[in-house]
Amino acid sequence: MVSIRDMPKEELLLPGHAACPGCGAMIALRYALKALGKRTIMCVPACCTSVIQGLYPHTSIAVPVLNIAFAAAASTASGISAGLKARNVEDVTVLAWAGDGGTYDIGIQALSGAAERGDDIIYACYDNNAYGNTGIQRSGATPYGAWTTTTPTGKKEHRKPLELIMLEHNIPYVATACSAFPDDLYMKFKKARKIKGPRFILILSPCPIAWRFPSWSTVEIGKLAVKSGAWVLWEYHNGKLEFTGWSKLIAEGKLKKIPVIEYLKHQGRFKPILKDEKAINEIERRINDYWKFMKALKEALK
Repeated sequence: MVSIRDMPKEELLLPGHAACPGCGAMIALRYALKALGKRTIMCVPACCTSVIQGLYPHTSIAVPVLNIAFAAAASTASGISAGLKARNVEDVTVLAWAGDGGTYDIGIQALSGAAERGDDIIYACYDNNAYGNTGIQRSGATPYGAWTTTTPTGKKEHRKPLELIMLEHNIPYVATACSAFPDDLYMKFKKARKIKGPRFILILSPCPIAWRFPSWSTVEIGKLAVKSGAWVLWEYHNGKLEFTGWSKLIAEGKLKKIPVIEYLKHQGRFKPILKDEKAINEIERRINDYWKFMKALKEALK
């Protein structure tokens, strides 16, 4: 693991961007770009980052950025990668950077196609659990019980396990990360940069606006997500799966998961279910089932 003080000092996410205070996605992008470096080309579909980067001709991202249609992040990145290959350019990383709406839902076809073809791209989804840029509507990433403008009494379905769907594509690298743990996130992007072929990183990015918590609590909310086991940090590479960070400590029995209510109660989006014991138990059941599955999968891949 690397400490923050040992990371590159150069900032590729510049001051003056238009993100909301406490934006988890921009914490993640800052450290992702530190890991990938200036020889990076970004593809950004319709999402919060489309607005955050600034109005043309100005930008707050110090690498080339191509803004594209909602569904086209992976396919555009694949085309850029193919063009670089045709020109024998091997030192440029192609990064598709998309929200969960453009990944779990609208962009999953292109993402699956890029993975199936073996295209040489990194696809990173910053997951704020909703269509944050268009009014906080429900997405495939929205967790059970969460309020959105289209689920005012709480979502009735569980989150789509997109990271496991990508794992089933048998691509070289799949990982989860969280903006509250920049050291873990940085190391995963740094590792992904050195791998050829399709790579997928799913980043939990707490959103103060959509999740209804104070802007200064972003990092703490992210930590509670991992401490409660609601978000699990892991990576898959070379046929092996490993837990990382605090999730590794939980998996090894060195750290006990906190009750999920300690994570939920700080977010206004879960207000509809906070006093519903049945709903809270359902969330805990889902968390425990996910952990059992991941532990069994880790053992099977040894």
